[in-house]
Amino acid sequence: MSWFESLILGLVQGLTEFLPVSSSAHLRLTAAFSGWEDPGAAFTAITQIGTEAAVLIYFRKDIGRIISAWSRSLVNKQMRGDHDAKMGWLVIVGSIPIGVLGVTLKDQIEGPFRDLRITATMLIVVGVIIGIADRLAARDENGGRHRAAKQRKTLEDLSVKDGLIYGLCQACALIPGVSRSGATISGGLFMGYQREAAARYSFLLAIPAVLASGLFELNDAMASDHVSWGPTIFATVIAFAVGYAVIAWFMKFISTKSFMPFVYYRVVLGVVVIVLVSTGALSPHAGESGG
Repeated sequence: MSWFESLILGLVQGLTEFLPVSSSAHLRLTAAFSGWEDPGAAFTAITQIGTEAAVLIYFRKDIGRIISAWSRSLVNKQMRGDHDAKMGWLVIVGSIPIGVLGVTLKDQIEGPFRDLRITATMLIVVGVIIGIADRLAARDENGGRHRAAKQRKTLEDLSVKDGLIYGLCQACALIPGVSRSGATISGGLFMGYQREAAARYSFLLAIPAVLASGLFELNDAMASDHVSWGPTIFATVIAFAVGYAVIAWFMKFISTKSFMPFVYYRVVLGVVVIVLVSTGALSPHAGESGG
């Protein structure tokens, strides 16, 4: 991997990780359209450490409160009813599905799931799902001619059941094209949560999963001589800086704006990729080693 490739891929990772458009799909497609080798699941996981570092800094006050309250609740029964203490447990519970499926499906994630036909299909299908969730949320928020606006749930209403459903939605993002934030936020909207609440829990829920995945891949990469360490670290730093700016913007955007621009973008991009693959202009395995 060249330094220029790492710059572009780091920018792409930072720009797309927190938007509901799938960063793994964009890394895969950027490489395919540019004629570069697929950066691979390991590169994706390691650069995600950079974007998750941005989450840790942006939500540092929330994270500090949650860790403190959760830790104290282990020895103080009175603390177990505290909202932040419960959030600590709910983040752990919500992380179970992706942890189990990530290990179980590791070979598929690094192989068949990276087929561009699957990526394009997921871009379209999940895009439509996000659009439906967005419309339902807008209907509740704005009401209608013969219907009053409906109060949506906040993180105070989060239960173990809802946490597991969020976790299952997040696990779907193991397939490139799904989008971690898109899947979890739309799942939250379907369950009746406010946009900002769904996004906040989505970002908090991603921390254990992404850091664990990144460290797991980092351990494997250190035992391999096929990793371009300089460019990979450079891309991770770029992803961190850009990712932090995107989080700040997105948290303001999601409170009042519709997801529909992202929905249209996903569907158009998915259709373009399917057309290119169907006409032979792009190989479904473009950029893959030996493919």
